[in-house]
Amino acid sequence: QVQLVESGGGLVQPGVSLGLSCAASGSISRDYTMGWYRQAPGRQRELVATITSRRTINYADFVKGRFTISIDNAKNTVNLQMDSLELEDTAVYYCHYRTKDAFLRYVEYWGQGTQVTVSS
Repeated sequence: QVQLVESGGGLVQPGVSLGLSCAASGSISRDYTMGWYRQAPGRQRELVATITSRRTINYADFVKGRFTISIDNAKNTVNLQMDSLELEDTAVYYCHYRTKDAFLRYVEYWGQGTQVTVSS
């Protein structure tokens, strides 16, 4: 089992920055992918950014260079720095962890979600 604890989020104005952090604990694998997804009201959950334990990074196209994901392997923590926030970034942001078990099957866990609201 893996537990994910998110922090950050809140209410901000357009154009400002905000950081999210997610700490993983429990049975952490050596090779894993962590990242952030988001879900806005009435919309499906979508990928924001992911990073592997080997620091391979993937961003959604809408990030447009505004967001930066990073990982602290020693602390099993993934951070998402969000700059130039837009109204459309308003959503619940979920931390995600995925690895493979001994049978090479994907195993994944989700955080409880943290609200990010961008409003003027």
